[in-house]
Amino acid sequence: MFRSFRTARLRVGLVAATAATLVVGTALLATNAQAAAGCRVTYTTASQWPGGFTANVDVTNLGDPVNGWTLRWTFPSGQRVTQAWSATVTSSGADVTATNVGYNGAIATNGTVSFGFNGSWTGANTAPTAFTLNGVACTGGVGGTTPPPVQATPLSV
Repeated sequence: MFRSFRTARLRVGLVAATAATLVVGTALLATNAQAAAGCRVTYTTASQWPGGFTANVDVTNLGDPVNGWTLRWTFPSGQRVTQAWSATVTSSGADVTATNVGYNGAIATNGTVSFGFNGSWTGANTAPTAFTLNGVACTGGVGGTTPPPVQATPLSV
């Protein structure tokens, strides 16, 4: 009887260790899974006049579908956004943030969302050249900057 109790206890211990390994392994896989990210931005100055301009921005999602987006850039020549449409656009100095509005938050793979704005400028109206979509650099391809992988820690049983 003592032997069967010890065998049962050993089996319960092995089952518990196996279950713990599966749970930890699944958690590690879940934290390492990342959506493919990539985007292309087309910035166009549609019109310009002394001290002001109108710009159109097209954001093409080249990665996995996006639900909710934030596009960031920095104006190189001190421009300011004065009015925007099809996005909520805010700025702090030269740094600009555009976020989706209710009807255009989803961007399918290879889908494009567009917005525009009026702005002011003095001296020069140089177009920005670097953009990030949800924190990932828009390089015109898939695989922008992503966090480093998480190292798995072996379990001792």
